[in-house]
Amino acid sequence: MLSAVLLVFAVFEATKYGGWVVVAALAGAVVPDLSFLLGLSGPHQHGRLPRRAVPVYNLVHRPVTAIVVMLTCLIPESPSVAVPLFNFGLTWLLHITVDRALGFGLRTADGWQR
Repeated sequence: MLSAVLLVFAVFEATKYGGWVVVAALAGAVVPDLSFLLGLSGPHQHGRLPRRAVPVYNLVHRPVTAIVVMLTCLIPESPSVAVPLFNFGLTWLLHITVDRALGFGLRTADGWQR
């Protein structure tokens, strides 16, 4: 349910403001999974994230990280900076909630799903 609410709100914000807000929304949806790039080189097993990628993966897949990004939108005085930043954090949080709904959580120190 939370994912659906966040999706509707993110789409509303992106269509309302357009431009960089749309770009920020798309980036926020993708950025958390860029942590997988840290594990591309080197051997790994199917379903296991390499150890060096685990701390970054776990950091960017914690809701508090996305919420902190959303709260930083209170700092800029210009809406042209604050609105894209807020929507970036909003879609980042959406990404995390969808992952949780699909059964993907944080990783153990060895890189396996918890």
